[in-house]
Amino acid sequence: MKDSRSFQASNPVALAGSLWRNRYLIWQMSRREVLGRYRGSILGLTWSFFYPVLMLAVYTFVFSVVFRMRWGGLGVAEGKAQFAIILFVGLIVHALLAEVLNRAPSLILSNPSYVKKVVFPLEVLPVVTMGSALFHTFISLLVLMMAMLLTGVAISTTAFLLPLILLPLVMLVLGLAWLLSSLGVYLRDVGQTIGVVTSVALFLAPVFYPLDALPEQYRPWLYLNPLTFIIEQARAVLIWGQSPNYAGLALYWLVALVIAWSGYLWFQKTRQGFADVM
Repeated sequence: MKDSRSFQASNPVALAGSLWRNRYLIWQMSRREVLGRYRGSILGLTWSFFYPVLMLAVYTFVFSVVFRMRWGGLGVAEGKAQFAIILFVGLIVHALLAEVLNRAPSLILSNPSYVKKVVFPLEVLPVVTMGSALFHTFISLLVLMMAMLLTGVAISTTAFLLPLILLPLVMLVLGLAWLLSSLGVYLRDVGQTIGVVTSVALFLAPVFYPLDALPEQYRPWLYLNPLTFIIEQARAVLIWGQSPNYAGLALYWLVALVIAWSGYLWFQKTRQGFADVM
């Protein structure tokens, strides 16, 4: 009976039902998490705007002034402003993944009262973290749009397709977050390892360099990094004015949905042991 109930609670319909029933809880916890991050600081929520501006300025200075890197190709002008915008798109996509995954292993461990003392839908904790990450992604995109307007870079008419590009990444990252949040309870080393993995993912994706800069035989390997395809497609719709690769997106959606369901299934199968371990 326990296995039957566990299976029923792990199917996609049950997941969708749980998220819908707890939508107000997810909203309130996401809001509290965003506000709590800046509580006590003088600038408060304004830091969510200044931080991406600061990081954009720092990375632009380091890579385009100190290292004198240029993007090249694709008909892009070689100015620092254009380089900064191309660079920032990659940083935004990576930040979305890194913020959620870096926090995932400690989500259950840092909320023992939810596990032991009350009936609480633990599966919403990664969703709450994703909600906070999406808020910061939205702010970073506003900064990007402002930078494009100020530097005279036209915002492409295909920019409205960006949610279509980011949604499969959100699903994939949620699946990994459910998996990591469960593993983090049983294997404490996961929390130490994932930060290294997300840092490596930053440099093994075309964030600071164009994919064409690599020898042709190495380019397919970079597509094993889930960031690569999303970064390339985000730049295509935001900067180059190109339509998405719909065939590639369909395949990415399929993989993302499988990973999301598998991660949630693992979470549901292992959650019964959380209280014993903690």
